[in-house]
Amino acid sequence: MKNYETERLILKPADLEDADFFLKLYNLPSFIKYIGDRNLRTREDAEKYIQNKFRPQLERSGFGNYVVIHKELNEKIGAVGIFERDGLDVLDIGFSFFPEFEGKGYAYDAAAHLKDIAKRDFGVSKLSAITSKDNYASQKLIGKLGLKFQKFVTLPEETEELMYFESV
Repeated sequence: MKNYETERLILKPADLEDADFFLKLYNLPSFIKYIGDRNLRTREDAEKYIQNKFRPQLERSGFGNYVVIHKELNEKIGAVGIFERDGLDVLDIGFSFFPEFEGKGYAYDAAAHLKDIAKRDFGVSKLSAITSKDNYASQKLIGKLGLKFQKFVTLPEETEELMYFESV
């Protein structure tokens, strides 16, 4: 798996060495509120999640979840990925960043770059995105990425109705 770069960021495939990072990111109150509780409570939980959820898709498809590293700060600031999700027929692009790095264009830079890579290098012609009805920042970013609202969906084994966007 290879890294990708923008002017300000490095997108590195998620690996076991990132367990502490995902443990912190996935337990942010905003992550739990808008994306959901992944029940990661220990480093071992995070390692199992990476091994069982991220690695199989990365190895099978060549793309998946990436840790976003700020070049100048040499710091992990968020994650962006293209995911195969149960209940969705179209690959899903998603992102999450630490609050201090939100609103600075990093999520857009990373997601737009990954969207271009998916199309150019992996032949992904269509993407979807899902978000909660009250996550206005994500809705704005999804629109900026060129995805349009299509319908409301509820994923398997979930109860929340989500907004579903798709590239057209």
